Amino acid sequence: MFVDEVIIKVKAGNGGDGCTAFRREKFIPDGGPFGGNGGRGANIIFKTDLGLRTLLDLRYNKLIKAPKGANGEGKNKNGRSAKDVVIKVPVGTTVKDLDTGLIIADLTKKDDEVIVAYGGRGGRGNTAFATNSNPAPNFSEHGEPGEEKTLKVELRLLADVGFVGMPSVGKSTILSKISASKPKIADYHFTTLNPNLGVVKTIDGRTFVAADLPGLIKGASLGEGLGDKFLKHIQRTRVIAHILDMSGKEGRNPTQDYEIINKELEDFDAKLIKKPQIVIANKMDLEGAKENLEEFKKKYNVPVYETSAITNTGLDKALVAIADELDKIKKEPLFEEGEFESHVLYKFKKEQPFTITKDNDIYVVKGKEIEKLFKMTKFTDEGAVRFARKLRAMGIDDKLLEMGVKYGDKVQIMDMIFEFKE
Repeated sequence: MFVDEVIIKVKAGNGGDGCTAFRREKFIPDGGPFGGNGGRGANIIFKTDLGLRTLLDLRYNKLIKAPKGANGEGKNKNGRSAKDVVIKVPVGTTVKDLDTGLIIADLTKKDDEVIVAYGGRGGRGNTAFATNSNPAPNFSEHGEPGEEKTLKVELRLLADVGFVGMPSVGKSTILSKISASKPKIADYHFTTLNPNLGVVKTIDGRTFVAADLPGLIKGASLGEGLGDKFLKHIQRTRVIAHILDMSGKEGRNPTQDYEIINKELEDFDAKLIKKPQIVIANKMDLEGAKENLEEFKKKYNVPVYETSAITNTGLDKALVAIADELDKIKKEPLFEEGEFESHVLYKFKKEQPFTITKDNDIYVVKGKEIEKLFKMTKFTDEGAVRFARKLRAMGIDDKLLEMGVKYGDKVQIMDMIFEFKE
């Protein structure tokens, strides 16, 4: 089964908890804090594998959850970091964060890899909090939560040239003649249900990769037929080979076919219509082909190569022309620089640190940093005091007073409700 698009959730591992411990050994008075830090949670990594051709494995794995780091222990023993989770994907995979709308990665080479969700750092043990004013702290931290994301994972085939055209114009037949690919060929529409790739070698020894895409029809960019599902595979190609049934055997006008397909390409992605095009006038051995070709040339001044896939004539000349065009064009990235997510900017971007709303008689405090601090706090006596000090330093107390909070009023953070005290 060919699967080229999935939506999955990923949850990186939480950091391990820090340990609260003290050194209590004979002949060592005032041993002090002795709790180690927690280990880092596991990252989730996508890595390309040349042996894969589809995203089928991800289709049945809608939630990927990574293990947490080990907790710290006494005697200043730090917890072990969790082993990263590596997910194999095909070359040509793009990963998009649906929450931000940004592209995390476009994986186009062998063994390309990217961290799609970062594991949380380990919580600090009480040894890490020792200071001159508090040499024996009685608190430690929970581990930092790992990142959670909803991802759209898409496969866009890596091909130099894309064969496009209406159903039954001979795309699959041509690919079978010029490469070792064995696409399904039959005398009915939409024989090709999945894209096919073939490595093509010209008579002068040059090679390129061609993709035969399912037949397009009017409205393909809006979901008619199979076009909307596979048009994205044309986006990586550098040249579009537009294959026309010049005989009009199917009852269609080849000139109108050309116009319809170009309109669908433009509607799907305006960049596609700007790609260099070569027209392959197929089925020239059939009646009416010569007359239709003359009409086409009167209207369009584009390179046209006459072929007959059945009799295997004219294909060598067309392939050389495609290779010549490819030699002129540099490979360019699929996405603009601004479409990519910079993880550092994303994770630590400037944003409103918290919001406070009043729900009946309860003041509700929300914010990513607040919630992360809450999850990492162990609410022992000293831990709760430290948490309150951090909230005060972030300006939450001042904002609550500005909103009219009074002594004893209820303040909610996540699932815990506190009483306000100055």
